[in-house]
Amino acid sequence: MAKKTKAKLRVGIIGVGFIGKVHLEAFAAVPDAEVVAICDIRPERLEEMAAEFDIADSYDDYEDVLARKDIDAVSVCTPNYLHAPITIAALQAGKHVLCEKPLTTSMTEALAMTNAAKAAKKALMVAFSHRRRGDVKWLKQAVGDGMFGGLYYAKAMWWRRSGIPAWGAWFIDKSRSGGGPLIDLGVHMLDMSLYLLGDPRVLSVSASTWAELGPKGKGFYYPPAHDQKFTVEDLASAFIRLEGGKTLTLEASWATYGKHNDAFGVSLFGSSGGAELEVSDYSNKDTLRVFTDIGGAPVTMRPAPEIGHGHTTVAREFTELILNGQPTKEVGLDGVRRAQVIEAIYLSALEGREVTVEDLATLL
Repeated sequence: MAKKTKAKLRVGIIGVGFIGKVHLEAFAAVPDAEVVAICDIRPERLEEMAAEFDIADSYDDYEDVLARKDIDAVSVCTPNYLHAPITIAALQAGKHVLCEKPLTTSMTEALAMTNAAKAAKKALMVAFSHRRRGDVKWLKQAVGDGMFGGLYYAKAMWWRRSGIPAWGAWFIDKSRSGGGPLIDLGVHMLDMSLYLLGDPRVLSVSASTWAELGPKGKGFYYPPAHDQKFTVEDLASAFIRLEGGKTLTLEASWATYGKHNDAFGVSLFGSSGGAELEVSDYSNKDTLRVFTDIGGAPVTMRPAPEIGHGHTTVAREFTELILNGQPTKEVGLDGVRRAQVIEAIYLSALEGREVTVEDLATLL
């Protein structure tokens, strides 16, 4: 008798812009998943993606996707302000959800989303793709093996010389994005850093934000149209105290007069060694340095780990979680914790003060 083949996870992608296409490519690389429907408000984009990925069914209303009983899960790849309503509706419709980062624009919405996942007994995973990089995976293993001793300080950054999303886009409208490079790029580096540090509890943050270039029409990917308002920051910096005496500094920019064209990374400092991960223009090669002593002399090593697969790994983990019958292991808690810190950073910058653990408790 032939062995029964495991059913594939049937997925719908809601929003097929740049990041939606990334999700389409990711699920296409997962043998146990199949994208059966896509949704977007732009008919020309729907037609283009349906043809490229051989998708039979396209919709301009996400509720039509959620109404399909043959769809098990959805990827939410819309502008940030739509993450919460679509995710909650999907969970209530009995769908598992993979949500693009950030989880949402506020702690109130983040909690509503994770509560909806718990109530529905469905998976809610946030697509923190950068922690799935090969070099980050190697660093995580090295930290766990005690290579650096006790970690006590970390620096994380994502710097762009000129990389503000197009003028007039939802990215630069705080009511739709929730913020600028901090919530767009910085959330990745916050997640990566806390992940490598063992996810310690945040005790306090002290932060500043600036909008020096964007309002002047400088630092954009494409020439701006000056009739649009720039209502977010173009640079954010935060000093974050963590439990166990650890400290993290976080910097995120879309546009600055600096040396980096587009670079991100994290530096780790421990009692018996340190490491630096720096990625320029999304490279996966020669990104790591490890600093230690051998025979009493300082040594710099250059590990060359396997290349990770970012969103494909996320899609595979999401698929396996559901098909293996363990969806409630992921209900968005990582996304909630990161949203808490992002909101605290914006609050600190707005009010010009340190936001303490007591303040943070009110955000949970």
